[in-house]
Amino acid sequence: MTSLRLILGDQLSASISSLEGTSAEDFILMCEVMEEATYVKHHPKKIAFLFSAMRHFADQLKNSGYNLRYVRLDDLQNTGSFEGEVRRALKNSEAKEFIVTEPGEYRLLKTFEAWKTSLGISVDIRPDCRFLCSTDEFKAWAEGRRQLRMEYFYREMRKKYGILIENNGEPVGGQWNYDKKNRKPPPHGMSSLKRISHAKDFITKEVLALVKNRFANHFGNLEPFHFAINREQALIELDHFIRNILPHFGDYQDCMVSGEPYLYHSLISSYLNAGLLLPLEVCQKAEKAYLKNQAPLNAVEGFIRQILGWREYVRGIYWLHMPKYGAMNYFNATKPLPEFYWTADTKMACVAEAVRHTRDHAYSHHIQRLMVTGNFALLAGLDVKQVQEWYLAVYSDAYEWVEMPNTLGMALFGDGGIMGSKPYAASGKYIHKMSNFCNRCGYDPDQTTGGNACPFNALYWDFMARNQDKLKNNHRLPYVYATWDKFGTQKQQAIKKQVDEIFTKMKNKIL
Repeated sequence: MTSLRLILGDQLSASISSLEGTSAEDFILMCEVMEEATYVKHHPKKIAFLFSAMRHFADQLKNSGYNLRYVRLDDLQNTGSFEGEVRRALKNSEAKEFIVTEPGEYRLLKTFEAWKTSLGISVDIRPDCRFLCSTDEFKAWAEGRRQLRMEYFYREMRKKYGILIENNGEPVGGQWNYDKKNRKPPPHGMSSLKRISHAKDFITKEVLALVKNRFANHFGNLEPFHFAINREQALIELDHFIRNILPHFGDYQDCMVSGEPYLYHSLISSYLNAGLLLPLEVCQKAEKAYLKNQAPLNAVEGFIRQILGWREYVRGIYWLHMPKYGAMNYFNATKPLPEFYWTADTKMACVAEAVRHTRDHAYSHHIQRLMVTGNFALLAGLDVKQVQEWYLAVYSDAYEWVEMPNTLGMALFGDGGIMGSKPYAASGKYIHKMSNFCNRCGYDPDQTTGGNACPFNALYWDFMARNQDKLKNNHRLPYVYATWDKFGTQKQQAIKKQVDEIFTKMKNKIL
């Protein structure tokens, strides 16, 4: 039976399940569609990366003998949607079956499921076996647990795949987690190694011209463009990280430094999430670096935990709780997203720095996402839908399965504690400790009230006060509320007045 097999832009792996069992009469469909590029206004770099990677992967499939139909964005007959292109392809074929690997977003899964009745042919939605924990396996792990803590899931995954595990089943080094060793502040003059910039071939240059023409009104700078656009280049990036940068990753993974968007981070998340790299191979390469004494255990374990633990965990949370997860808003946060999330026009040096990194690179490392832009959104009570849409739009590695739990659950505590044991709320003192941003900021991280006071400080206490009914019984926060009570009425009122002034400045675009 002839089949039509759809490959999505984040399924660029030769091992993808939708290709299994392909026969000579089957044909593969790949398409660049405006609907997917604009349902949120994705960063131009992300669009260019995916279109170029898709075109290179399509060439790889053709060279391997697959019968491929590739629809470019500027093809005159392009309908602009997956459904339109699938229907157009079916009309011109003998296909009796449609095959696709399950997508990473709930909305697309519902679309594909609806095709089971609307297309008039058999529809086979296959599991995405590139992930190391299936959605069914995660559901079984979660069954009956009162709290779904990543740490315990991560330990099970380590055991399952034998990563950093002794023969007796115990963790290498005697500990599962070395996070306490990975919180060093940045030393003076800290900078990162020069990163790889890949040569641009004709395909990539053609894509860059297309994106420049079609998506000029999207947030973000298209060039310079340094991305790997095929598996070979992605492997070069991975090997460069393992050899030169991983040894320092553990100690300084939480640091933030002005003018340094990358520091000791791997920059491979875009390649993992698009399928150019596979998670198990990445973990095994990092483990090998430790076994060969090329990187310390705290660095290797911390890096592996992000992939084998966190990445698999957030995907599990997403599929376990959708669609209700997307509608959660525990703190009823509704304030509109400030314009400085797009312009970087704010006196808060940390926020301006993170937004500039995002604008210029379609990238900002996880502490900037969580403890700067995410932390401000949490403290200020910004609309959770608008915040999620921003994160989904501006980062090259963002797909809803990974973006939503990280933003809604981790940064905003919008899920009420499904992911985290407490909100990741912090004052300006944390940012001052872990960065050099405050050194050139007009606001003082040691002041809570007054004209020069860091906005994060008053917002922190106001957040805790206004959400006291929901947080006062949290076992990790009694000291916070004890401190708030010790402030007394006069100081508490001064903080609330400071917050009112912050929101007024934010509204008037002078914060």
